[in-house]
Amino acid sequence: MPILTGTNLSLSFGEREILRGVSLSVEPGEKIGIVGRNGTGKSTLLKMLCGLMTPDSGSVSASQGVRVGYLHQNPNLEPDDTLKEATARAFEVVDQLHEQLDGLYHDMAEAKGEALEKLLKEQERIEKAIEAAGGYSNEHKVEMILHGLGFSDDQFDIKVRDLSGGQKARVALGRLLLENPGVLLLDEPTNHLDVAGREWLETFLSEEYPGAVILISHDRYLLDKVVSRIIEVEDGRLLDYPGNYAAFRKQRIERRVTMLRAWEKQQTMFKREEAYIRQYKAGQRAKQAKGRESKLERAKEDALERPVEFDNMKLNLPKAERTGDIVISTRELSKSYPNEDGTTKVLFHDLALHIERGQRWGIIGPNGAGKTTLVRCMLGELDADRGSIKLGSRLAVGYFSQNRDDLDPEKTVYRHIQDTVRKATDERIMMSEQDARNLAGAFLFSGRDQEKQLGVMSGGEQARAVLAGLLASAKNVLVLDEPTNHLDIQASERLEDTLARTHENPMTGEKTEGEFDGTILLISHDRALIDAVCDHILVLDGEGNAEVFPGTYSDWKLTQAERSSGPQVQSKQSKLTEPTISKPASKPMDSGEKSRFSWMPLKKIEERMNDLGIEVRKLDAELGGTEVWTDYERANALSEKRDEMQAELDELETEWLRKSE
Repeated sequence: MPILTGTNLSLSFGEREILRGVSLSVEPGEKIGIVGRNGTGKSTLLKMLCGLMTPDSGSVSASQGVRVGYLHQNPNLEPDDTLKEATARAFEVVDQLHEQLDGLYHDMAEAKGEALEKLLKEQERIEKAIEAAGGYSNEHKVEMILHGLGFSDDQFDIKVRDLSGGQKARVALGRLLLENPGVLLLDEPTNHLDVAGREWLETFLSEEYPGAVILISHDRYLLDKVVSRIIEVEDGRLLDYPGNYAAFRKQRIERRVTMLRAWEKQQTMFKREEAYIRQYKAGQRAKQAKGRESKLERAKEDALERPVEFDNMKLNLPKAERTGDIVISTRELSKSYPNEDGTTKVLFHDLALHIERGQRWGIIGPNGAGKTTLVRCMLGELDADRGSIKLGSRLAVGYFSQNRDDLDPEKTVYRHIQDTVRKATDERIMMSEQDARNLAGAFLFSGRDQEKQLGVMSGGEQARAVLAGLLASAKNVLVLDEPTNHLDIQASERLEDTLARTHENPMTGEKTEGEFDGTILLISHDRALIDAVCDHILVLDGEGNAEVFPGTYSDWKLTQAERSSGPQVQSKQSKLTEPTISKPASKPMDSGEKSRFSWMPLKKIEERMNDLGIEVRKLDAELGGTEVWTDYERANALSEKRDEMQAELDELETEWLRKSE
């Protein structure tokens, strides 16, 4: 039985329709991922489910005694609390419930009849809420939660007012997890977590958290491990898919392939009808041609739109000058800084690196371990305490940082790309407006969005604009500091395809070379991106130590698991893999081979072809819409039925051609 239900929810901002009559229900303990492009209404949906926003129409209801918890982006924390005290305030909810229960006992002592029955029901409701919140166990897991979220014991007494924004967000997340609501709503919970924190949260949500979870995230590994259902927000609708993110991506591709096939068949039909009309427009069959023309015009009014989400447009990046064999080398590189208590924080010491042309290095480690400091030392923006850095020859370095202060808020995205390329290449490359618009389109800026000024764009849109300009600037070394922080999944996958050595067309399964062939230094907590792009891993542990691992992130994780498990236990590292669409090889019919329709008279074949054509077009229209895909099993059954009809139609056409000769 559902514990949270949203029914026929609609909401508009001015003339813009965000959600249109959507419904969903949540079962006890269910784990659901919400995905979709930025701006499609994912966060709006969560806010309606927890009561922070009121829909224009529709309703939200929760079962009696079920609490809905929401992770606020700007948490309300007491500035004078310590970090640990602020987290432990989670149990104030339990304390309030106990106070309500004490008051109830007092009232029950004097109540009789129907009044007592009502109080007994209220007692049952409160006791269930206390049990759900873990109030009877009295096991305060504050330290365990804080450790999992990346805090050390010596940080527990820091005042909230002295915490960074990211640390406050982690405290708010920890407090919400301890409150243990029946339904937990999380909007990008990993934004301020390092790799270890993300892995801990994955395990906690998937193995320890008993309640239902609805989470919005662009972390594909998190979605793959935690959720068993994906809801995609698209064009004001909710499309429901069973399974984790990898399963969703496979089903979504199948859906897009079916929609593309339906569109292509429809276009073929249009061309056939147009050819017939042209041929017989002025002849004896003019009346028939006129009738077909009217039908064709009506069909075009309801024509399917071509699916464009799997746009594999090449970026056509300009070729940069080839660097020398050695790009960056360091020797005895060391950096530290003083703590407020007079001690010294060592970031790295005696670090020796040897980065060669074409290598892709992923730099990972806890927050504050010195990852950004290291690359800034390499680029000459910071001085190391000691050691040496040697840069190779003919380097053209592009640096993507978290700082956006140098963006001109008045420029449009395509003007930004043009000016970035012109300045970066000393006017050697002058990109035309059309080329800049094409590149902006490849980075998911629609025609209308290309006219927006940078100053009114979201953080994710600005990041995409900066990345597009950087990649078009003929760089042979890219230094990228958390490039996917504000990107949605589709934009992250677009960047991944650009940077990876090879990438796969999700609709055809065809593998092609990546579009950047230079050297990459990538700081990121996005494990899917690092795994797809990098062939070397540099780990800074936050204690001044560093590990260089030649291999992918998955290889490194496997090695870590084997080290911790010992030689007797084989470990597997779960890795997101993009599904391939396999096509059965078609066997041409031998000219002497009889088909199953060889007995059928020509007229019967034509009648059957006409009937099948009508049915196939009906199915194409249904499969080309979004409604049918809210029920994936039904959509899959319709798709199989359509394939069977099309196979029969193809065979009939072959027999018709043979008999017509």
